[in-house]
Formats: sequence, C-alpha cells, structure tokens
Amino acid sequence: MSMNTGNTGVLRRSEVWSSSLKEVLQDELEAQGWVNWLSEFPDGDQFTIPSIGESTVRDYVEDTEVVFDALDTGEFAFTISEYLSAGHYITEKARQDLFYASQLEAKFVPYQARAFAEKLETDILALGAGGASGGQTAANTNSINGAEHRFIGTGTNETFAVADAAKALFGLKKANVPGTSLIAIVDPSVEYELNTLTNIVNMSNNPRWEGIIETGIGSGMRFIKNIFGFDFYVSNYLATANESITITTASGKANIFFSAASPDILPFMGAFRQMPKVDGQYNINKQREEYVTTARYGLKVYRPENLVCVLTDDDQV
Repeated sequence: MSMNTGNTGVLRRSEVWSSSLKEVLQDELEAQGWVNWLSEFPDGDQFTIPSIGESTVRDYVEDTEVVFDALDTGEFAFTISEYLSAGHYITEKARQDLFYASQLEAKFVPYQARAFAEKLETDILALGAGGASGGQTAANTNSINGAEHRFIGTGTNETFAVADAAKALFGLKKANVPGTSLIAIVDPSVEYELNTLTNIVNMSNNPRWEGIIETGIGSGMRFIKNIFGFDFYVSNYLATANESITITTASGKANIFFSAASPDILPFMGAFRQMPKVDGQYNINKQREEYVTTARYGLKVYRPENLVCVLTDDDQV
C-alpha cells in the first residue's frame, strides 16, 4: 500500500507545540542606583531630618556691638507610604493536567520580583512629575536663584534640543550643585532627536564617519557620549507631564537632570521598611500552591535644588 499525504492525515499532528514558553522582553532599570537609601530608620513609618541654613554676614562698625543672627532651621519629613503585594497560585488539578505547569510555576517568583522592580523604577522617576512628593510644582518654572529648574524642551514641537542640556547645567550651577557626576535620564524620543541632529547624521560634518557617527549616540540604555557634562541614560519609565509653562507639551515626558557627586546630595531619598519578601504555602482548603511577594517602602525628593526637569513631547518621532 502506498503512503502519501493524501491518505495519512490522521497520522499527522495538525499543530505542533513548543516545549518552552515565550517570555516578554524586559528592558534595563537604572533609577534605583540614584537614590539615597536610608539605613538609620529602624522602626515606625515617619522619619525626620533637621536642617540648618547658611550664616549671615553684616557690615561692622568699630567699637559697636556685633549683631548675632540665628541660623535658619527646618526639617525634612519622610514617610513609608507604599505597601505592595503580588500573588500567584496554581491549583493541584492544573499541576496534574498542564504540560507547562512546572515551567509556569518556576516563573512566579522571578516575575513578581521584576514587577516590583518596575514599580519601584516608575515611582522613583515619577518624582520628576511634580506634586506632593515630587519636590517640584507642576506647571511652574520652579526657579532657584533665578534659574529655571522645570521647563519645556526648546526643540521643534517641544522636543529636546542640545541647548536644553546646557540650560539644565546652568540651573544646577546656580543652585550650587557640584558639577561632577552629572546624570540625565531621558525618554527614548530624546535619544531619537539627538541621533537625528543634522550635525550628527550629515556626512559633511564627519567625512570619515568618525566618533558618534559610527554607532549613534546611544548604546544599550546609556549614551556613549557625554553632553555638556551629563551622562545620558534612556528609560521607558519616565513620568508623563503635560503642562503649560510658557507653552504646553501635548504628549510630554519629564526628563530629569541631576548630580550624583555623592550619596548625600542625590535628589531622591528612599527607605525600605520591608524589602521584597516571598512567602509560599500549600493551601489545603483550596488545593493549590500559593506564592506571595510583599514590600514596604517610601520615596521623596530630598534635594529639589539638585533636580532639573525638562518636559519634552514624545510623539514627534
């Protein structure tokens, strides 16, 4: 008997399934490294740091009494505000029947950890959006010593221009922020704008295709070239900020600029009351294995003088 595709259909699988699961792509996370994490916060959910201002100098007249001035004092109040959880379970029946049961269950804890990391990244970068914990006032220039610390990009259609990095540097300098270890965290649309600048893509300015023309400005999530002293990093987790500051961003992202010269001058402060902790148990009443991750933390802008936000449209690409 001859065998061919016409008479062997019942012997052929109509659909073939892979032995592995497809996972979503995950990008790099940067912001956690730019937070001043508290270590002297043993209990409770409220933490206060006292502060003092600068001394005053007065003209002195010989043989008269010196004027004694008090130093300005204040306090920085910090709160553990976030209490988060992530949970998954798999029933005993699903364990028995699902071909991918073991692979699925093995992903529960790593995926919960990733979800917490992304939430923390988003919360840190959201501090640049203004508001109660943002350290800046939305729709306001937030000027310090006459220099704007919040402004809209000056590129075409409110995109980012190279001059905006210079203006951010000016704002930090006027606020007495150290000009070393300068960091910029920007949206991918900003990287696009910089990569397509005429003096970068135009071969007449780089006849031998040298320098950044060879690879572009971005490499991974970090720029390979320093711009006005800033090391640029790219993030998909920047806060949305559509505001009117002389002009309005239609689809804005809050790109942030600051100095990381030392931990005590970082713009953001954070503390974990409970680091992400995994609990697992078999629920005999519901016949299922349960995995739960919980964490408690707080975040706040600690040094608003060391934070410049440049709002740019991200829909011009």
